[in-house]
Amino acid sequence: MSPVLAASPEVSAVFDTYPPAIRTCANSLRGLVLRTAEELSEVGEVEETLKWGEPSYVTRTGSTIRLGWKASRPDEYKLLFHCRTRLVETFREIYPDTFEFEGNRAILFRETTELPVAPLRHCISLALTYQRRKKLPLLGA
Repeated sequence: MSPVLAASPEVSAVFDTYPPAIRTCANSLRGLVLRTAEELSEVGEVEETLKWGEPSYVTRTGSTIRLGWKASRPDEYKLLFHCRTRLVETFREIYPDTFEFEGNRAILFRETTELPVAPLRHCISLALTYQRRKKLPLLGA
């Protein structure tokens, strides 16, 4: 089990700015990230913090995962990944018809989107263990 470090009050404050429906969706996504991390013995501690003003999940073994929402696109939220990794490129190849992508940095969701849990957990696990997978074809997926 990977321990999750306590969230800062700033993270909670950002979630509180989201519209109620998006807050519920983002909290579901947050829970999925944290549960996936707990099940990966190699992940270790997960720090929940703010990066670029967005809730972020940082591990030593992986690449930072962020949750994003913007008022300019109120019914949409995102799971963001570092754009200089091969994560989104790999997700796009493995799950071309499962997710909607934004460039090389995000998986997009709408408040009405049902989360495809199994593929999403797989993508999250690849991100949380990215440091040991980054040189493997398709990240070892």
